[in-house]
Amino acid sequence: MGGQGVVHPRLPARRRTTRAERWWGKAWVRAVEESAYAEGDLAAARTLSRSGQVGAIEVGPGSAVAVVDDRDGRWRVEVAVPVLDDAGAEALVETVAAQAGRVGALLAGDLPHELVEHAEEAGVELLPYGGELATTCTCEGWVDPCVHALAVLHQLTWLMEADPFVLLHLRGTGREELLARLHARAPAPSAGVDPEDGDDDLTTAYDAAERAARLLELLEGDGPPDIDHLL
Repeated sequence: MGGQGVVHPRLPARRRTTRAERWWGKAWVRAVEESAYAEGDLAAARTLSRSGQVGAIEVGPGSAVAVVDDRDGRWRVEVAVPVLDDAGAEALVETVAAQAGRVGALLAGDLPHELVEHAEEAGVELLPYGGELATTCTCEGWVDPCVHALAVLHQLTWLMEADPFVLLHLRGTGREELLARLHARAPAPSAGVDPEDGDDDLTTAYDAAERAARLLELLEGDGPPDIDHLL
């Protein structure tokens, strides 16, 4: 489940304090704060993360790995988050499919609050609590999470605020798998019926999501995108 890891490049140093701005980012930060041993560790981690000393982060199903530099050396940090089981992943897909606009919102970088609420009603907790954030680090610190791990957790906040699929990927259902599962659920058009005449919300949602995903691939490539064939 969940597919391969995705490497997110090192974020540049930030000159001023950068707090979480989106509601799910704030919820993630609350979990990070719950997991910390002391407020001083959190303050030191925020300084470290803003300094640009957290390297590229590889996010995969249930894990995030990064190297952190400080004045004492380089340290490898791994964050572990519980993934959804098969029933939970299917319930998440059903929740996303329940409203056509939810797929487009995710692809546009938004995580609708009602999507998370409805997922919780179906028994799926997308946003972890502090006790679910397990970390390891090659440093000799005795607290868990250490300052280096907390710095990586803060960087994850900024990544998932820019792209909520980072959170879903950590939970085991990334962008590609979610779209594939939605596509598998979409009913085939009846013989002699133009699929564009149908009113099935899921078919409409997946079509919009597929177009948006192809457009994102073009935008990430070199040169100006040719979108004529997407219209």
